[in-house]
Amino acid sequence: MNHFKRLYILLYNKLFRLDDRLLMIIAGSAAGICSGLAAVALRLSLEAAIEWLHPFRAYTWAILLPAGGAMISSLYLDKIAREAAGHGIPEVIYSVSRYGGLLRFRSSYSRLISSFLTIGSGGSAGPEAPVVMSGSAIGSSIAKVFSLNDRQRITLVGCGTAGAIAAIFNAPIAGLIFATEVILGEWKFVNIIPIAIAAVAGAEASHAIIPEQVLFNHYPFEMGLVDIPACVCLALLTAVVSVIFVKVLRKSGALSKKTSLPLWIRAALGGGSVGVIALGFPVVLGEGYHYIQTMISNTFSMGLFLTFVAVFAKIFATAMTLGWGGSGGIFAPCLVIGSLTGTMFHQILFFLFPDAGCASGGAYALLGMTGLISGVMQAPLTGIFLIVEITGGYETILPLILVSSVSSTVSHYIEPASFYFKELIERGQFLRPGTDARILTDLNIKEIIDADFKTASENMVFRDFIELLKGSEQHFFPVVGDHTGEYKGMIQISSIRRYALDPGIYDMLFLNQIMDTDIPAVSTANELQEVVDVMDANRMDNIPVVDHGRFIGMISKTRILDLYRRELMMQTSPH
Repeated sequence: MNHFKRLYILLYNKLFRLDDRLLMIIAGSAAGICSGLAAVALRLSLEAAIEWLHPFRAYTWAILLPAGGAMISSLYLDKIAREAAGHGIPEVIYSVSRYGGLLRFRSSYSRLISSFLTIGSGGSAGPEAPVVMSGSAIGSSIAKVFSLNDRQRITLVGCGTAGAIAAIFNAPIAGLIFATEVILGEWKFVNIIPIAIAAVAGAEASHAIIPEQVLFNHYPFEMGLVDIPACVCLALLTAVVSVIFVKVLRKSGALSKKTSLPLWIRAALGGGSVGVIALGFPVVLGEGYHYIQTMISNTFSMGLFLTFVAVFAKIFATAMTLGWGGSGGIFAPCLVIGSLTGTMFHQILFFLFPDAGCASGGAYALLGMTGLISGVMQAPLTGIFLIVEITGGYETILPLILVSSVSSTVSHYIEPASFYFKELIERGQFLRPGTDARILTDLNIKEIIDADFKTASENMVFRDFIELLKGSEQHFFPVVGDHTGEYKGMIQISSIRRYALDPGIYDMLFLNQIMDTDIPAVSTANELQEVVDVMDANRMDNIPVVDHGRFIGMISKTRILDLYRRELMMQTSPH
């Protein structure tokens, strides 16, 4: 056993420690394959569950199926997995920004189980967010096995994300772009290579088990110049629908949290609402991929009014599913809502201009999907390449770019934060790599504190203080209690000049008479960003640190800027 252990350590040091890129490629490939297998497992399980439950949809009591699935899902997450409900992608982003991508191993399977229960029973959600959570946790766990640092762990989280998205949609380019554009938020050469390899590995793992080329099939679309102004109008419409979708999702979640009902009852009510809506609009059930296929293939049978209602029915059903305790993602709902919006727009266009010679409704359904994805996530590249890869619609790449760019720009103008980032921004937890807030967060406040300060007693005579001053180069002297050692105030040398120039009062003054008690103080529990904010607000170059009434030391802006510069160089270095 010891022989094999020594051999493992030797190979590990020889192969990996000497070449960081080789380590990341191998570890990233492993993360991509494992994430891809997790995505395939969820996808096949959902297909089996949907097929098994399909005969029961004809019965009225089938409205209870989404309620039961959401209820069991919430109980599992809350009581067994001990995790919050929802889609999980903001948690991954927060982990990357604050904890170096550190995620619990149980997240690699807990979301898969909960989303299977929610979506498989008919809840309006998608499987992509659970597999992203799973893939990210797998990447984080692999980093732990190899004892990697934070930067390498973050890269592997991106690898797991890319492998999961690539596998669930059979879209490796979209997986690469989503991981870098949304999860990591930075395009660095050192990240792109292992993430790209992981995306390919995840897609190949999926393709080996499910040998299909595209998620949705269609006939080639032909789009001409007449469709360009129509695409701009569609982009504006999808931007508005995107903002409505995000606002309804957030309002629904906020309303759910205000109720005093247990989580499992709220989840059951949300699922039951979906079941009731599905009596008139079955398009709201589950992923809804079947209906997307009919819209792209121009076999969708709903008229203009029913399509309009279906858009908002799907929005409301998704809000009730995810906001009230169900588990799943918003990719699939965005695709369904987007295709419905595109189809509705084409119906309006055909009604107003029947002889305009515009492209088919299937083309506009495809464009509507990229408009919703780009608008909701404010990630235009993800919207473009995801739709191109899952449909094979490369002939529409130019209109896709136009719709994606306009939709994401307009939605950002109306709602500056995307759905994934809004809650994190409101809580002050959205910190992107390379930003001031992120760099300051990575600095340890205890490393910045200068604790080498002489203190003075509050009852010290000013003459004795002058003698103390002669043997010190300090510009600040903390004043403490004689017997308790409790911090009382601060003496700044610049503010006692008038006393120092009058020797006649040296024996008449005590420090408690001239010390400044209004100087703001911070503690080691404060974030460094908070410390900087206090110093800026009070125009201070130095600030005392006090814990539990005891003086700890001083923090200077000079020291903060010095460590800030070093951390910035480390974070922006290619290695």
